[in-house]
Amino acid sequence: MIARTSLTFVLALSLFVAPLAAEAQSAEKVFRIGYLSIGTAPGTPGSYTRPLEGFRQQLRELGWVEGRNIAIEYRFADGRFDRLPGLAEELVRLKVDLITAAPTPAALAAKKATSTIPIVGLSLTEPVAVGLVPSLARPGGNVTGVSYAFGTDIFGKQLELLRDVVPKVRRVGVIAAPDSGPAYPHVLDAVKTAGRSLGLELHLVEVREASEFEGAVAAIVKERAGALLVIGAPLFFLHRTRLVDLAMKHRLPSMSTQEQWVDAGGLMSYGPNFVDVYRRGAVYVDRILKGAKPGDLPIEQPTSLALVLNLKTAKRLGLTIPPGLRERASQVIE
Repeated sequence: MIARTSLTFVLALSLFVAPLAAEAQSAEKVFRIGYLSIGTAPGTPGSYTRPLEGFRQQLRELGWVEGRNIAIEYRFADGRFDRLPGLAEELVRLKVDLITAAPTPAALAAKKATSTIPIVGLSLTEPVAVGLVPSLARPGGNVTGVSYAFGTDIFGKQLELLRDVVPKVRRVGVIAAPDSGPAYPHVLDAVKTAGRSLGLELHLVEVREASEFEGAVAAIVKERAGALLVIGAPLFFLHRTRLVDLAMKHRLPSMSTQEQWVDAGGLMSYGPNFVDVYRRGAVYVDRILKGAKPGDLPIEQPTSLALVLNLKTAKRLGLTIPPGLRERASQVIE
């Protein structure tokens, strides 16, 4: 009788516990990710969502779904570098499991805010030179990610491509933002070196506010520059349409690293595929959430460069894009 009663109790208890165990097994931990960007939130003026969409899509393909097993805390600085430290500290106070930061200034702000929370940097420029990590191969610490370019020699290629489209160009205007981040001196040196190696005379104009655009372009035109190189910076990204309009007003064929420049009406861009960079960043997030240490993950360089051409703009400028260049283009806007 005692044995039968004990067996009945065990069976009843197992029937009660089994659903609870199944429920606990099916429930997934929800990781909280901080997303820190110098840019603007989707839907606001100057925003460009394709890279972020690529990041989120790659996360979904890896099994990370917002609202199910991850929650993303988005913080956008709207182009204001001074806001990054406060936003980074806010994410740290929320005790996020990981911070994704783009580009370099955001990653630096995140690193200053925490030495323990893993940080995945996106579009990092000269991460060793600016002190973000001691080595690309062995970053150590809590920072890793995907770098911005194959190297500073990319600017030489941009100038070459400009010359392919405007063969007679001898003088190129360069517009740059000295407040664009700690990597700026290294970028500027690379541009100057590239200009010398190609026998081009560069006329540099630095700006800090969008209100200075008109004067900057006018100064470049006064120097009789035959083309314009726009060094990538958040300021130019946020106000790209305004700057493109000024370049077109003065009939300046233009080149930028950012493909968004061409979408806005600029002539051409050459640089990393930003969607690919952000998708690769999502792979780093996946690996870290599954237990990898950021310091053990080498900082990756982009695997592809994209040449984007705007044939409508070329026609307006009276330029003919060489057939070979069109064949090499990753994207052509007609």
